[in-house]
Amino acid sequence: MKCVLFTLIILLCSCLQSGAQELPPGFGLEMNGYAGKILKHTKNFKAPVPELSTGLELNFLWQTYGKKPWQQRRGFPLLGFGIGYTDYGIDSIFGKCISFYPNIQLRIISGRKLEWTAKAGFGIGYMTRHYKRAPDWDTINNAIGSHFNNFTIFSSDLRLHVSKHLDLQLGAHFTHVSNGALRVPNLGLNFYGLHAGIRYFPVTGSPDRIMRKMAPIRNRWLGQLRVGLAGTEGGVINGPLYPVYLASAFVSRRYHSHNKLLIGLDYSYHKSTEAFLKNNEIFPGEEGRHSWKGGLFAANEFLVGRVGIVLQAGYYLNESALKLERFYQKLGGNLYLVQREKGALKEMFVSILLKTHKTQAELAELGMGIGF
Repeated sequence: MKCVLFTLIILLCSCLQSGAQELPPGFGLEMNGYAGKILKHTKNFKAPVPELSTGLELNFLWQTYGKKPWQQRRGFPLLGFGIGYTDYGIDSIFGKCISFYPNIQLRIISGRKLEWTAKAGFGIGYMTRHYKRAPDWDTINNAIGSHFNNFTIFSSDLRLHVSKHLDLQLGAHFTHVSNGALRVPNLGLNFYGLHAGIRYFPVTGSPDRIMRKMAPIRNRWLGQLRVGLAGTEGGVINGPLYPVYLASAFVSRRYHSHNKLLIGLDYSYHKSTEAFLKNNEIFPGEEGRHSWKGGLFAANEFLVGRVGIVLQAGYYLNESALKLERFYQKLGGNLYLVQREKGALKEMFVSILLKTHKTQAELAELGMGIGF
């Protein structure tokens, strides 16, 4: 697979060079080679950790230049669509991961020749191997319970601009693969390490920017509601899929014209916990009272046009009978269907959020919300 991906990169570079005059400024191609290790983040992780895990990334790039006003407000971010290949080091247990993910890169420090950047990407990862009870009895891999999973990547790079066409870079990365307990076991695979890469822009990596004189957007307050739905197996391998009903009520405060601070309350009702209590005759007649969770949370949302990247931290005020850590996190994104400055309904969005407890995922939430 690595040879196929590398050959594809060479062919793409050749095609880009031959058609350079027809490509828009700012379009480019990036290749990174990864090396690192699997993070054994819990004592329940039973599989052996190989000495070395490796990977390759092919990333299609587009440097924004101000075509839309939000690009200037956001500091002209670099957008990308990545294709990744990860070899975790023990094929008979972990297999490989093939991933597809949109990503965004923001500058931390930028100079004429050097820059320091941060990148985040969220997408789909296909695992070639996962936990199986039959026919091959692969019960060592209790990290991954399904072929299709969420794939998340965070990385940071120190980059040298060799020319307007060519960049060289070194950096560190962290990737997470899990299905949000849709299928168990689901401890998740976390891969961290270092990488080196190259970028090539057939026309230029620094297109001329469109600079507008823009009035700042009012830093308004909004009341917001979000409802969501998730599914989990409830800890029983190959068991039934139980729904989780979620709701959030919060206030948001926009600042710097392109970020939002969120503070509010989370609620979730877990049918798997209710079923567990009924099956084991625990709290008979009162299972519902012990099957919900409520938490106080704070979050930051980075607005990129109609997309919002959400990073949230919360603390349980009430836990269900099946307790986890008091602190929890959510990360994911909102896609805005409505964005208005006036009117009763100012925002409407759909969301995908991964709820975790540190490096272990609990569920993946699909939701919809409004702001007023």
